[in-house]
Amino acid sequence: MGYSESRLSAKARPAASPVNAALHLHVQRLPLNWTQEVAGDNPAARESWRQARNELDPLLKEQPENKNLIGDLALINMALGDKATALALAERAMTTNPIEKDAIDGPNLLEIFARVAARTSEPDRAIAALQKLLSIPYSGAITTPLTPALLRLDPMFDPLRNDPRFQKLAESPAPK
Repeated sequence: MGYSESRLSAKARPAASPVNAALHLHVQRLPLNWTQEVAGDNPAARESWRQARNELDPLLKEQPENKNLIGDLALINMALGDKATALALAERAMTTNPIEKDAIDGPNLLEIFARVAARTSEPDRAIAALQKLLSIPYSGAITTPLTPALLRLDPMFDPLRNDPRFQKLAESPAPK
């Protein structure tokens, strides 16, 4: 998945407090959640996502500006089908750390927004975000940076597969 301790704020890196220990455990568990979902083990995936949300929601009260925590909660709520909360959190993460102010993490938060928008029936917003991401260099929020090839393979973008705009992006030449 590409999740690592670097996704946590500097304050959260050491697992010395209950908050930091919960964040550390969460980062290790996210790949399991995605694997369960992709493998089709929906009951186990749903339970894993619920558990992750129950652990991280309280942490957001303690770290309300932690952009990575906000982004993770957006993805978790997306996986649980809570469209309104997922979109609100993804937008909040982008607002907290826009591309214009942070060329490193800003695009990663835009990628999270694109993923949430794609999975929550917001194709116009997802495609606009993807167009922006494919035009700039960045490190990648979940794995590596999105490329046309990854768009063709990543199951998170399955809801966009029949959209001609998405097809055009997925077939475009890789950025140089």
